[in-house]
Amino acid sequence: MKWKDYFCNRMALILCIETATNNCSVALAKDGVCICTYNHPLANVHAAELHGMVEKILQETELNLSKIDAVAISKGPGSYTGLRVGVSAAKGFSYALGIPLIAINTLCSLTVIAQQQKPDPKALFIPMIDARRMEVYCAVLNAKMEFIQETSALIIEENNFLNLNPGQAVYFFGNGAEKCSVILEQANIHFLPNIFCCASGLTQLAEEAYQQKDFVNLAYFEPYYLKDFIGTQAKNKFF
Repeated sequence: MKWKDYFCNRMALILCIETATNNCSVALAKDGVCICTYNHPLANVHAAELHGMVEKILQETELNLSKIDAVAISKGPGSYTGLRVGVSAAKGFSYALGIPLIAINTLCSLTVIAQQQKPDPKALFIPMIDARRMEVYCAVLNAKMEFIQETSALIIEENNFLNLNPGQAVYFFGNGAEKCSVILEQANIHFLPNIFCCASGLTQLAEEAYQQKDFVNLAYFEPYYLKDFIGTQAKNKFF
């Protein structure tokens, strides 16, 4: 079957870009389903590799940019440089093609990937992105993708998660979760390996945003750097 036949009588075609961590990743999604993706796991190559990866996806699917309905970007938190590269590229595509830009919280897209591995309707999910030293960017979400604790930056300490319900499964994941694995030993806490930020995690959330017309303003949108946390510790019932 030709790729072009696949797209007949279907809905939104969204280009997804993920550059918030070391992994530079792009994906093409149709109706919230990832149909093609490329990943480049090496650090500091985002600016050099990103546009070439988009070109590879278009060649693979026998499409051109004029067929894209929207661009979705992983907005952060994450690497300052990586986010700037990704957002700049996403804005460029959106502006040049005259299509909307969708911004997705990076921790939410990471949680989508974890839930595909552990579809537990009663669990809590705690995505973590390495913020260097003993700091992480994190949040707490339930299985419905609702925030129990909003995105924040956290200095990892032994008493961070003492108030977690011991009867509820809690999943930690992402490239910052390893920092907790050496100090958290409760029976209900589980660490999910090999879950990292990639553009395929954006597809479902991007489709939902597209259908709701939840777009960002191209002129004013900036990455979610989460820089105001420095020297502070999140205050909530979990941490």
